[in-house]
Amino acid sequence: MKKKKTIAFITLLLAATMTVGATTGKTGKEESTVYSDTATFVKGKYQNRVCPNAQLRQPKPGILIIGDGPDIRVTSAFSGTPQGGTAYTDAVNNYRSKLGDSIRIYSMIIPIASAYYTPDEGKKYNTDQKATIDGMYKRMPGVTGVDAFTALAWHVREPIFLRTDHHWAPLGAYYAAEAFAKAAKVPFKNLSNYDKKTIHNFLGTMYTVYTKDPAVGRAPENFDYYVPRGVNYKTTAITYSLGKSRAVTGQSGPKAVNFFREYKDGSSAAYCTFMGGDSNTTKVETSTKNGRRLLIIKDSYGNAIPGYLFYSFEEIHVIDFRYFPGNVVKYVKDNGITDLLFAHCISLAYAKTTGQGIQRMLNR
Repeated sequence: MKKKKTIAFITLLLAATMTVGATTGKTGKEESTVYSDTATFVKGKYQNRVCPNAQLRQPKPGILIIGDGPDIRVTSAFSGTPQGGTAYTDAVNNYRSKLGDSIRIYSMIIPIASAYYTPDEGKKYNTDQKATIDGMYKRMPGVTGVDAFTALAWHVREPIFLRTDHHWAPLGAYYAAEAFAKAAKVPFKNLSNYDKKTIHNFLGTMYTVYTKDPAVGRAPENFDYYVPRGVNYKTTAITYSLGKSRAVTGQSGPKAVNFFREYKDGSSAAYCTFMGGDSNTTKVETSTKNGRRLLIIKDSYGNAIPGYLFYSFEEIHVIDFRYFPGNVVKYVKDNGITDLLFAHCISLAYAKTTGQGIQRMLNR
């Protein structure tokens, strides 16, 4: 019961490598270590080499405060298993069956920061996120799983997750988008083709909503994001009005909008830089004329992905499973969608309500 309560709480929050010689363990089976200067995997399991001995506090169930000083980090725990997340995997499989073979379907289940930065003493609060993701992918045989976990692991010493917010950082989304582009076999540009923008003194939800911890409040961070150059794009959006319990009560548009919104230094809304947040359906038309039209069904983690794919797809459509009121099959046909990406953080992908929400869009 305690595990279920913790998962429910968390749900609300929201490269070159070298293989060294194998050694033989007590079982007689080979055990290998794969490492780089940033990440270490032992027998396929990620090992924290960034802050294994950091101070750890748990101010409330499901919340971990790691370290102290300017590098302090707040994250949520995860306690799922490879056998869980069935509502999500069943729903995605239903999309595969309903849409047929004419559309390419991908799933990107995104790990949260605790997968990489939990100190050794905090292992009791977490289960293996990669094992859970892999277990869920195995139950979606007709869908291409995008290995965001490994893509992020090689960059754990870079700011790939926000320290004071429950989201990943835009840089983390860049590395995951690169992994997706490889899986989709579309062009992808490196960061030298982007202009870096910075919102200074950002304090996110892990401070403003979930902890109000003084030590976290003394450690604001930079919110860095990247705007593509050398590609033309036009963004239109339908915006939804929300009532009680964030239920959709109306809509406006479509109308032309800016994909990247500007926020002042110190704004706690910096993550809304991308499309202004979640409560809209967004369409981006680019100058990349390759006939590929991508639909992203996502939670808020997915907001940071589309801006890295303007070089990759002719059109990118983005809908949030919590607010889109239409039928996805009709949307796919009406817009000539060729590729469908489900992009959700592991906490939500694992939650039963997420799978139910994804399924509802198929049934309407």
